[in-house]
Amino acid sequence: MAQVEKVQKSQNDKRQRILEGALKAFARKGFYNTKVSEIASEAGVADGTIYLYFKNKDDLLISLFEDRMEWVIERLETELADSPGDVFEKLRQVVDMHFKLALEEPDLAEFITVELRQSAKFMKEYKNPRFLDYLRILERIVEVGQEQGVIRKDIDPRLFGRALFGALDEVLLTLTFSKNHQVEEKTRQVADLFIEGLRAR
Repeated sequence: MAQVEKVQKSQNDKRQRILEGALKAFARKGFYNTKVSEIASEAGVADGTIYLYFKNKDDLLISLFEDRMEWVIERLETELADSPGDVFEKLRQVVDMHFKLALEEPDLAEFITVELRQSAKFMKEYKNPRFLDYLRILERIVEVGQEQGVIRKDIDPRLFGRALFGALDEVLLTLTFSKNHQVEEKTRQVADLFIEGLRAR
C-alpha cells in the first residue's frame, strides 16, 4: 500500500510540475505560440510525458484553469469565512483579492485574463463548472444581503455576479499590463460603484 501511495504522489507531483510549467510558458509566450516541448522543458520532463497526463494543449489549458480556479475559490472561501464584516465588506474583500492577483500572481492574472481567450475550444465548448462555483459565491453574498434587508430585492444575484466578475476581469486585464497598479485605489472605486448600486433605499 505504501508503494502505491508513493507512486500516486510521484504522479501527482509530476502533473503539478507540468501545470506550473504551462502557466509560466503561456504567460511568457502566449497560448498559441507555446510549444508542448517548451512546457516540458519548463516542467523538467520529457515531451512525451505531457501526453501521459493531458490529451493535447487545449486539455492542458482547461486543466490548468480548473486547478487555479480551485485555488482561487479555496482562498476566497477561507478569507470570507474568517471575515467578521457584513455583506458589503465581504464584497470589498472579493474585489480586493481579485485585484491583488495582479501583484501576487502576475502569471496567473495574465493567464486568466488573456490566454484563456486564445483557445477556441475553451471559449466554445468548456462548461466552466469551477467558474460557476466562483460566481455562486458572489450570488450568495447578494442573497444573504437581500435576506437581511440591506440589499435591494430587485437585484438579480446571478446577473450581479456576472456583472461584477466582468468588471473585475476587465480592470484586472488593465492592471496585468500596467506598471502603475494602484490596486488599493482601483479596489475602492470598483467596490464603491457596485456596492452603492446594491444598497437598499
